[in-house]
Order: sequence, then C-alpha cells, then structure tokens
Amino acid sequence: MTCLTCVCVCVCVCVCVCRSSELIQRALMDNDFMKHLEHGQILTIMDCMRPTSLAKGCCVIQEGDDGSTVYVLEEGMVEVTKQGRKLCSIGPGKVFGELAILYNCTRTATVTALTDIRLWAIDRQGFQTIMMRTGLIKHSQYTDFLRSVPSFQSLPEDVLSKLADVLEETHYSDGDYIIRQGATGDTCFIISEGQVKVSQQDSATDELMEVKTLSKGDWFGEQALKGEDVRTASVTAVGDVTCLVIDRESFKHLIGGLDDVNNKQPDSDEVKAKLQAEADFFSSVSLTDFNFICTLGMGGFSRVELVQLKSDPSRSFALKVLKKRHILDTSQQGHIVSERRIMMEAHSPFIIRLYRTFRDSKYLYMLLEACLGGELWTLLRDRGSFDDGTTRFYAACVIEALAFLHSRGIIYRDLKPENIILDHRGYAKLVDFGFAKKVGLGKKTWTFCGTPEYVAPEIILNKGHDSSADCWSLGILVFELLSGSPPFSGSDPMKTYNIILRGIDMVEFPKKITKSAANLIKRLCRDNPSERLFCFNWDGLRQGTIEPPFTPTVDGPLDSSNFDYFPEDTEDPPPDEESGWDLEF
Repeated sequence: MTCLTCVCVCVCVCVCVCRSSELIQRALMDNDFMKHLEHGQILTIMDCMRPTSLAKGCCVIQEGDDGSTVYVLEEGMVEVTKQGRKLCSIGPGKVFGELAILYNCTRTATVTALTDIRLWAIDRQGFQTIMMRTGLIKHSQYTDFLRSVPSFQSLPEDVLSKLADVLEETHYSDGDYIIRQGATGDTCFIISEGQVKVSQQDSATDELMEVKTLSKGDWFGEQALKGEDVRTASVTAVGDVTCLVIDRESFKHLIGGLDDVNNKQPDSDEVKAKLQAEADFFSSVSLTDFNFICTLGMGGFSRVELVQLKSDPSRSFALKVLKKRHILDTSQQGHIVSERRIMMEAHSPFIIRLYRTFRDSKYLYMLLEACLGGELWTLLRDRGSFDDGTTRFYAACVIEALAFLHSRGIIYRDLKPENIILDHRGYAKLVDFGFAKKVGLGKKTWTFCGTPEYVAPEIILNKGHDSSADCWSLGILVFELLSGSPPFSGSDPMKTYNIILRGIDMVEFPKKITKSAANLIKRLCRDNPSERLFCFNWDGLRQGTIEPPFTPTVDGPLDSSNFDYFPEDTEDPPPDEESGWDLEF
C-alpha cells in the first residue's frame, strides 16, 4: 500500500523541478544572447546546469577575477556593483555572467547576494561542449542526407559541407501540401522526419492517384535545382513532417562560387625557382647582418622594427620582435607557431611576406617584408572615411588575400583596418596572422577569437565557423572604410555581440554609403554563412596595373615617415631557455 505522505512529497518535488525548469527556460529565452540558440540546445543546457545556494552577503562574482560560469537566478536578489558603485539589482528569472562562457575574460563587475539565493550555473567547457556536439551531429546528419540525392553524390566533401550549412528545416502538419502538381518551383526537399504521399492527377479523369509514399532520407523536387521546374506531382504530408530544403539560387551560388575559389593554379617553375633562391639567401643570414633603424609599430607583446641589411643598404625589412616570457604567460605558444607556419607558406602579393625567423633566450624574431606606405588604419583615421572607389580598391586587395588563404583551407579571423598595411606603391597587404588557422576545405573550428566589432554571429553562438566568417568581417570592413566606424558597437563586448546577433538589417546605414555599397555589405553579412557573397576576380589587381587611390611618399628603403613615432623599448625581459616550445622557430 503506497504511503499518502510519500505521494505528496513526490508530487511536490515534481512540481518544484517543473517550476525550476520553466523559470530557467524562460530566463534563457529572454536573454539577449541565449535567445539566439536553437531550442534543442537550450534544453540540453538546462539539463546540464547545476543548482547552488548561497547565503545573504556572499559574493557570486568578484570584479577582476577570471570568469568561466554563467548563472540563472531562481530565488532571491543580487546586487551588481562596479568599483564600489551600485549599477543595478537583479531578481529571479535573470541570466548574468554570460560573457564568461564565450571566452576567458576578466569580470567587469561584482555580484553580491542581497538575500539568501538559489542559482543554476553552467561553465564555459560544458556550454562549448554542448554547442560543438550538437552542431557536429546536426551537420553530419545533413551531410548524410545530401549524399542520398543523386545530384549531390559526385560533389566533393567541402561542397557537401557548404550545402549542409545552407539547408533550411521546414515543418508540415498532416495533410499540408508541400508541392502542388502544375506549379513552378525552385526548391528541392529531403525528408528528415515523417512520411509524405506523392499523388498525380490523371489527365483523362482528373482523378488524383496515389503514386508512392516517401519517408526519412528520401528526396523530391530535385529537377528544380537544374532549371525552372513545373511540378509533375503533388506531395502532401502524412502526419507531422520535417523537410530539409535548398533552393536553386543557393545551390548555384555555392557550386559556382566554390569552383572559382578551389581551382587554384599551381606555381610555375619560374616562381618555384625564385622562391627557392630566396629561401637559400635568407637561410644564410643572421640577426647580426642587420642594422636597427627605428620602430614601425607596437602590439600587445611585440614590436616591429625597421632594419637594414648591412651588406646591401638598399634593402630594408621589418623585424617583428616578440617577448618569449609574455607569450608563455599568456599561453600564446600555439598561436605563434601557427602564425609562423602559415606565413612561411603564404606567397601572395597581397599578404606580407615572412622570410625567416630567429630566436634567442629572451625573444623570437620574424623577418618580414618592409611595407613603408603606412597602416590603412592611420590613413582612415586621418581622412575620416573613404569614397566608393578607394574602398573598392582596398577591399579588392583584401579579397585577393582571403581567396589565397581560403583556397588552402586557411581562415584569417582578424580582419580590420589595423591589420592592413600599404606597400610603397599604395597596394594593401594583410599582416598579423596570430588568429589565422588551417582547418582544411569544408571543415570548421570552434575557437572563439577576433575583434568584437568584427566577429561573425556563428562565432558568437559557438556554432562552428569556417572561411565564411572572413566574408562577414569583409562586409564590416567595407562599412567602416566607407563610414569611418563599424556598424556594430556597444559599451562592452557582450553588448556588441548582442547587437551583432540582431543582424545587419537592423543597422541604419549613413547616407554616405550608396545603395549599391549597402547591398554588397548586406550580402556579405547575411546571418547564414553559406549565403554570403564572395565572388571577385580582377587580373589587373593581381598584375599591379591598377592605379591605387593613394600613393604613399616613400623616400628610400629607410623612410618610416608614414608610421607613427614609437619610443625605444627599454625593458629587459627574463630569458626562457628551458621550455623548448619555440623549437620550430
């Protein structure tokens, strides 16, 4: 015989759990960041959140600490302060601390319990594992579905991967018409859940005859991808049905665009001989073969010096000097080694050349091509904004650089005016490859990186990203060059990310941006990565016959007048002679 008290306790527990789940789900769905996640991902995050209780006066988040956890407040009140000043109070059903699940960051405020509180929490590793796993499973399922369609079976893996990204999930109820006989169509359907009935109308009797039933993994409407298709049958849902849909425009855009990018031409014998002679020359030089002239630039843990070859005063180079101790303290070893590997293979006229590297007990050195035309950011700062023709030229240079990288499975991930430099002719080149990564064609990566204003939505949402993220950043760059500032900007990174997630259509374009330029930006900044425009190809740019909009004045190989002034580095960092991580330099 069941105890009535036990039954009541069980009912109360179930009610409490249900109420907690409802509150957490509402909180996540109301949050500016979390609401952009898929419903299934939110449910999985809820399942993985852990409860915790804290007494009045306890500190939940301490300003200045490293953070890795996001919280949902279920019961009680908390107070948010910054540098001792109260910002606000937060009550039940609210999310806070969400920036910490995107990347390692320093907490910018303190959160203290005003009452006894009950929280639900998930850390960065758990969140990112959920996002990566759900994304990989979904992408794998979609790719498998595509392989079942005859038109897609001969496509290479990287193209299939792109098509899987552009598939849209569409839901139908019992009896809904998916296709009507006689109508024109431009979409192909793959059934991912449920069954459909295929029927044809008899021309003699006008009677609707059932032809067959299709189920999970089957497809229909394939001919629509090859040209305008008059539907020869009707297709209706049997029960609830989910279809994956792709339209003709997306299909042609992806197939055509990818063919152009991937058909790279091999280097000629003449080019190979030139590169080999260059490699032989630089393999024989050492740091003592150069005179230091002046500082061209400074970064977080590096300086760029203008140096002159002692044996040939007409030849100058840029020497990037990195402090090994700072690299170790910030765990940047992997980024530095990857940067070296990628740049040594990047033989493009639109990417700054890395000739060789050196190392000693305190520093790493990268001997680079000297581009003395100055930084594009400085030119933009001084002029305020550029006109259409100027922007078109610099964007074209960047596109050529990205096309070179993307055709080799490399994504850049740090496009911005500060990372574009001009040579003595005025042509633009990409610099700083610290965030670049070789992922392979058709592959994705889940690392969160980039400048907040330039980060693509799929990076923010941890969906996995590929070269399409660079296309998004290109759209942001074009906007900034034309207007003087990027389209998305907030008072802190999390606000910037939430503004980005609202989409480019929510941005009010300045009048100085023409309609055609705005259209280009919007096509580069589409929410769906696979729908972004990326088709440019100018022989004149590659051959250097196009006149740049700005020709810098460079009086010889030692002229640094196009750069800002930087004082000498007087710091003497400690040596690092034992860790061995820099052996690849």
